[in-house]
Amino acid sequence: MQPLLRPGRLLKQDIQHLRQRYGSDWTVFNQLIVASAVYVFFTNLLPGITFASDLYVLTGQQWGTIEVVLSTGLCGVVFALMSSQPLTILGVTGPFSVLAENIYSLCINSFHIPFLPFIAWSLLHASWMHLLLAFLNAHDWTMRYVTTFSTEIFSLLNSLIYFHKAIQELQRAHDHLSFAAFLYAVIGAIGTMLVAIFFSTAERWKPLFHRYVRMGLAEYAAAISIVIFIGMPHVGDLAALDRSTLHVSTSFRPSDPERERFFVRFWELPVQWVFAAIIPGFIITVLFFFDHEVSSIICTTERYGTRKPSGFAWDIVLLGITTALCGILGIPPANGLLPQAPLHSESLMHAEKEEILISMDGEEKVEFRDVKRVHEQRWSAFLHAGAILVFVSPPFQHLLGLTPTSVLAGLFMFMGEQSLSVNPILYRFFYLLTPPSELPALPTDVKSYRGVHTYTVVQIVVTVVIFIVTLTKVAPAFPVLIIILVPIRLLLMNKMWHRETLRFVDAWACRKGTPEDDKDLLAGEVNEKDGPKPGLPGETSRNV
Repeated sequence: MQPLLRPGRLLKQDIQHLRQRYGSDWTVFNQLIVASAVYVFFTNLLPGITFASDLYVLTGQQWGTIEVVLSTGLCGVVFALMSSQPLTILGVTGPFSVLAENIYSLCINSFHIPFLPFIAWSLLHASWMHLLLAFLNAHDWTMRYVTTFSTEIFSLLNSLIYFHKAIQELQRAHDHLSFAAFLYAVIGAIGTMLVAIFFSTAERWKPLFHRYVRMGLAEYAAAISIVIFIGMPHVGDLAALDRSTLHVSTSFRPSDPERERFFVRFWELPVQWVFAAIIPGFIITVLFFFDHEVSSIICTTERYGTRKPSGFAWDIVLLGITTALCGILGIPPANGLLPQAPLHSESLMHAEKEEILISMDGEEKVEFRDVKRVHEQRWSAFLHAGAILVFVSPPFQHLLGLTPTSVLAGLFMFMGEQSLSVNPILYRFFYLLTPPSELPALPTDVKSYRGVHTYTVVQIVVTVVIFIVTLTKVAPAFPVLIIILVPIRLLLMNKMWHRETLRFVDAWACRKGTPEDDKDLLAGEVNEKDGPKPGLPGETSRNV
């Protein structure tokens, strides 16, 4: 009960940690950080404008490229300067785009009210809910109980949304282009994806090219592919084909021609709808809290060797502030991005010499070994967000307007592939297709792959069901379904799967160990206190 009895505890702790680390976050600057900033710039901006293309159509021109770019750059700069964890990357996400498109449809077709004032109030309600969660130490009593069962499903859902957005872009191309131009759009989309995937593997091309050439090709894979397929339609006979390009603003003003400035007169919404906006505000809070926390956790996992303290409560406060600001400005809010946040950490990995003290035969010996660590600093986040913010100016908007929507579809597919390729569900799905004799050995306590396969199938089915929900009128409720998975995993699944199977396939998302480890530890403490008790047949306990 400690987190509930001491409101503001995590917030105070995060501010202290921020003061301790802030100065050192600006002292590290090198070529790798610059390369990381360029890499994250492309992997953040380009998917963002892809969502902008979709939002422009499905929100009746209320939100478009300039709104998404402004939100991504503005929120990114705020977090680069003030957040507790600058490795987290912010942007307009696929799940929020789905949510916003459905809220727009409800506003126009069912409620018959203006979209921007209603979504502004939704974001204002979400803002105070974020602040409340941070003050009540929500990280301790929510994310503490989230396991990889839920986070893997959420990651797979993101991948499906990416692929679905790509299909939607090609469907629109089919509706508006000639048959020959549509065929080239399909070729351009698939080509953009395949070329980006090809160059992303460049670091494994050894001994071909110099090491730095391979690193450059891998880091700028998406950018290289995009440049190639933006230029290709202007070559030879392809130049005669009609093509669909990204819609952009010709001046620093909103995409909607009826709006003159980035400001929403939200107080003019009828009072009953102000209170009704609490419901989507709650759903946005659930989505943003879960999405941002997972992004922050994944980009600081043990494999990245982070040593500086993070701060979840303070970052949720910042997220609440930027969410309210975006609502007032009439732009989509940004929050933690997957897979961009862990990709940011990957791009900052470098080798360091670590001193190790070894005792041998009563003598102490010092040895050095290479360890991989991430550069913990603010420069890469600040530079990439600042560069994105520059693209709200008309000349740079014009450059974005040269981008064919087929290239954006290909980028969607590439991002979906990148997200899917690191998801454990994919590897366990391959196990379903592998002959039993070829499967890797299981831990001795796990009797067979039957439970593992069933667990994987359940994850896939649940993801598909939630994805189908996003295509219906109840789509705004899909973040709640993801949260419901947490108690289902802890209260029901341990009755359906053997505990050792769950221990093998699942783990806590925010801390070491598994729910089964915690139960064993608790059982051991009870036994020590009350004396030995007869155990259940086939069940053992161990201290972790």
